[in-house]
Amino acid sequence: MNKRHRAYQLNAVALFRSHQAAILSTMSPGPQQCPFGSLITYASGQDRTLYLYASDIAEHTKNLRNNHRACVTVCQLIADGDPQNSARLSLMGEFTQVSDQHLEACRQRFTRFLPASRKYADMHDFNFYRFAIDKVRWIGGFGEVAWLDTEHWRTPSIEWAAAESAIVAHVNEDHRNVIYSSLRGHHSITDPEANMLALCTDGYYIQSHDKLYFIPFEEPQYDANGCRQALIHLANHYRQFE
Repeated sequence: MNKRHRAYQLNAVALFRSHQAAILSTMSPGPQQCPFGSLITYASGQDRTLYLYASDIAEHTKNLRNNHRACVTVCQLIADGDPQNSARLSLMGEFTQVSDQHLEACRQRFTRFLPASRKYADMHDFNFYRFAIDKVRWIGGFGEVAWLDTEHWRTPSIEWAAAESAIVAHVNEDHRNVIYSSLRGHHSITDPEANMLALCTDGYYIQSHDKLYFIPFEEPQYDANGCRQALIHLANHYRQFE
């Protein structure tokens, strides 16, 4: 991967991981097969899987049952200037309903990122869906356009997956200075009470004042030792902000 495309990948991942709302495009059934766009909220998994919590009566859910293929577009609109120069990421793939085997883990992660979604659990027509990504289109602004390598956007095997809760608890209990300095150094936010919320292959999330902030690794990490070394590297990188 050349330097330019590596930068595109890093920016695309940061946009994907830092947002929880996107436009879902599905295909309406019938002779005309019209595209249908709707606003959704989503949570990202330990890998780059995207999870959707959708009602059976929603039009996009009806469309997905007819055609599992869809596109999810995440956009970072700029406050001033030409909106066409905004960064956006289009993810293409296929939605499937989360199996009973993985349902509780999915529910816990989704509600950790989107606590307001807990109220939908009392409504019997809501279900979790998993989006398997197979094509990735990045537009970072004028002249920054590319189809990205999908190697790390597909579902990998993560060695540290079962240990995530223990890792997060350890950092929150014993390395609060790392959370503080990372949040201050990367996002210019000072909060001694901030906590690490979750870990993923691309970095980790800090919760501060009811908002989430993503701290990225330089490379995706799948094995336990690589993840540990990446966390140590970030701790050293942001130490000056303690």
